[in-house]
Amino acid sequence: MKLNEPEILGIEQLNRKLRALVGCESSGKIREALKARGWDAVSCDLLPTELPGKHHQGDIFDVLYDGWDLLIAHPPCTYLSFAGTKYWNTPGRAEKRLAALSFFNQLFNAPIGSICLENPLGCVDLVIKKHDQIINPYYFGDPHLKRTCLWLKNLPPLEYTLQDDLFSSATATPRPEPIYIDRSGKKRNFVDATGGYHGEGNSFKKRSVTFDGIAQAMADQWTKYFNAA
Repeated sequence: MKLNEPEILGIEQLNRKLRALVGCESSGKIREALKARGWDAVSCDLLPTELPGKHHQGDIFDVLYDGWDLLIAHPPCTYLSFAGTKYWNTPGRAEKRLAALSFFNQLFNAPIGSICLENPLGCVDLVIKKHDQIINPYYFGDPHLKRTCLWLKNLPPLEYTLQDDLFSSATATPRPEPIYIDRSGKKRNFVDATGGYHGEGNSFKKRSVTFDGIAQAMADQWTKYFNAA
């Protein structure tokens, strides 16, 4: 579903309701988690949404300046992640890396009160700003490793509990053990949110899907943050 101009105007009329834009998301997971907690949430991606809901299929800059309270976005990491350093000096790579950094910077400096950008560890830390938090899916109940950095503006870090204590129950599952050996013989333990092994031929689209526990934690904790403000 493509969010056309009349639908955008309709959303503007709901200005008493908290409004969230989830950028670079086609899965709809974070959008729907926010919606379940009362947000007027819209996702945006070049791909169509996989879950029915409010979705702008197209350029995020078409809707970025429409008066959102919260932006959660997942800028493409292909040219930003340190995982691709062996290709660092491939002809044309530097230009693409600069374009990716510019895109990240424009999102982080958008005129939106609260912002979370997500990416792997990479050159954003060196060029724009050091990340504010590192999380893993197993912190929030999904038994997988996928080290993820969050860059936060006017948002608290996500809270999690690795083990039971006197005051709260653990939100985490035990740290996963290596579950397969890749082609180079190295032990790996990252599985994407759809069950595919990282680096074993599964698509970027599958690897980028947000795990359910993280989506629910963002929606739950940041809704409480806004309600308490």
